[in-house]
Amino acid sequence: MKRAMKSFLLFAFAFLLLGGLLPVSSYAAAQEDSVRELRVMTYNLRYLNTTDASPHTWAERRPTVRQLIRNEQPDIFGTQEAVYQQLKDVDEDLPEYDWIGLGREGGSKGEFMAIYFNKTRFSPLEYDHYWLSDTPDEVGSMSWGNTIPRMVTWVKFLDRKTNKQFYFVNTHFDHRSVEAREKSAALIAEKIKEFNPELPVLLTGDFNTGPDSQPHQTLTNEGPFTDLWDSAEIKKNEHLGTFNGFRDPTGGGSANKIDWILSNDKAKAKSIEILNYQKNGQFPSDHYPVIADLTLHY
Repeated sequence: MKRAMKSFLLFAFAFLLLGGLLPVSSYAAAQEDSVRELRVMTYNLRYLNTTDASPHTWAERRPTVRQLIRNEQPDIFGTQEAVYQQLKDVDEDLPEYDWIGLGREGGSKGEFMAIYFNKTRFSPLEYDHYWLSDTPDEVGSMSWGNTIPRMVTWVKFLDRKTNKQFYFVNTHFDHRSVEAREKSAALIAEKIKEFNPELPVLLTGDFNTGPDSQPHQTLTNEGPFTDLWDSAEIKKNEHLGTFNGFRDPTGGGSANKIDWILSNDKAKAKSIEILNYQKNGQFPSDHYPVIADLTLHY
């Protein structure tokens, strides 16, 4: 009798579903939302130089960086500070990713604000670069008291998994000039208005200032962004900062979160984490990466 009743219930459910009497759209919407999930990361890789002492030379850190990224498997991530040789190394180490970027002094010169993405899932539709200055279209331009060029790289992506589009923006603010950081935030907030307002926008970067600063307020209060650290349902390693300097496991403490992942109102973070991975006392970089699991909404 139980078997007969079970068979009848299954048949009735199938009949109602096929007949359109059950809310199929709600199930489809839930499934559609689930495949829009993204794992996004920001990571200052520390530039290649001859002054970092062992075990923190790039040659020694390179396999640790590779291991961290393979462990976490971000779908898309922005890097800061890396020069062309480092980007080629990361590209060789992580063949599942492709990347887009331009040296801040033009071509392959200077540090890049590179954007790495899973090349089987994402297709770049548009991309461009601009400089954080009074003349943003001028390659290598500087204003506002900074002594090295600062820039933005952005890409409009198609997610082939969902057939949806979104923007990814990556930057690195000046480390010395307060004016440069404040005006850089204002410029980004203004330039974002050129994007399709119907699409999600993700902004990653090393902002060289904490969440209580004016640039943060400009982007999140006056601009269109939310700091995913504030809005995420789950926060891991909340007590840490993000600049460890190759020596400070606390990353400078919770007030020193200078690496951010921001979004407009079309993204919601399930979780966000500061990754304090080390290998035998070696820091992969002088910054901790920040990673977030989020869902895009349209």
